[in-house]
Amino acid sequence: MSAAKFSFSPDTLAAIAADGLAHARALGASDAEFEVSEGYGLSVTARMGEVENIEHNRDKGVSVTVYIGQRKGNASSSDFSPAAVKATVAAAIDIARYTAEDDCAGLADPALFARAPADPGLLYAWNIGVPEAIEVAKTAEAAAFAVSPMIRNSEGASISAQHSQFVYANSRGFMGGYPASRHYISCSVIAAKSARAKNAMQRDDWYVSGRDAAAFPDPARIGDYCARRALSRLGARRISTRQCPVLFEAPVAVGLIGSLVSAASGGSLYRKTSFLVDALGKQIFAPHVRISEDPAVPKGLASGPFDDEGVATRKRDVVDRGVLQGYFLSSYSARKLGMRSTGNAGGCHNMLLHPTDDADFAGMLDKLGTGLLVTELMGQGVNYVTGDYSRGAAGYWVEGGRIAFPVEEITIAGNLKDMYLGLVAAGADLVTRGSMTAGSVLIDRMTIAGD
Repeated sequence: MSAAKFSFSPDTLAAIAADGLAHARALGASDAEFEVSEGYGLSVTARMGEVENIEHNRDKGVSVTVYIGQRKGNASSSDFSPAAVKATVAAAIDIARYTAEDDCAGLADPALFARAPADPGLLYAWNIGVPEAIEVAKTAEAAAFAVSPMIRNSEGASISAQHSQFVYANSRGFMGGYPASRHYISCSVIAAKSARAKNAMQRDDWYVSGRDAAAFPDPARIGDYCARRALSRLGARRISTRQCPVLFEAPVAVGLIGSLVSAASGGSLYRKTSFLVDALGKQIFAPHVRISEDPAVPKGLASGPFDDEGVATRKRDVVDRGVLQGYFLSSYSARKLGMRSTGNAGGCHNMLLHPTDDADFAGMLDKLGTGLLVTELMGQGVNYVTGDYSRGAAGYWVEGGRIAFPVEEITIAGNLKDMYLGLVAAGADLVTRGSMTAGSVLIDRMTIAGD
């Protein structure tokens, strides 16, 4: 990996932030916070062996939030010039003068700030050139077509190499920032048994993402696996309405953890739009379930020594032995709830559903026995007030621990409260999607709506 090619030094970003804060003070702000950032990257998509898209991006921006007492104003700009920074601060001041007071508004408690935060080592530059990027995308797609002549079409293969850096500072003495990278390779293809079988087409996709592209598998492996997933869905059919165990494949199982984060987030809690209101310290999962948050995972996509307010992040168990141990709170939501920030302004940090044993995917199919394997979910049918869960789904019917046939056009339904308590097992076939990692998850019983 080569060095990153940023346009500004970290010292320059820090100086811009410091100047912005000083101007906010001069204009009468009682407090202020300032973030300055820049990023660059390359994205390439190839489809049907031809280049479809090449995009270079180079962005920068400043964002300032000011407080006049407990009145808040925010403004942003993409111009780093001193005059533009001053104008942006002035705009935020003007907004603050006309907003209503909010007794929970304000900067984070300085006692919670990260102290001298070190660079977390999240930058792995991938300064790939356009010709090489095209070759990577074409290689992934070509490998998919090479699997079978029944791979009839493609939605394309893409690569993206992105790099960014930022500095966040506030008027209570915090300043910190670091560079980071985020890259991916993806492929999506369409399978059909014959060229004319328009009503029997199936698509699937696969991707890998991470900080360090050197850790990615060969692009051909991504395309090959994507094609095999699409082919395995041919001949899919509906099943009759029933109740049965459901196994969520790892990439969709992470969504169950995402639902926990949404329901346990401060905004949902203080608005009382969550089924987890007043659930702290209570049993919400089966007793063998443990879910942790670790902001110091090496190369983690959600790693970082502090949150969006400068509050120090920390490793913790969010769920232990099935009991909810903590919420996800910013300073604002914590004040609303009469609690303390958990360092989650901006989101969660590398959530992990710990495997309940060493079962791999085949082992989880054995645990399922006879039931539904879900590999794709559609729609947004989660009611966080009640916990009611209803999603369009596709996957496979499993009998005796073996996949029998593909399934489509069904709906799975339940309630997250029951699903969490009925979590039979979490597999060791871990997959990371964004800020969350999980293996496949077996739920004891859900309702399947089909024919």
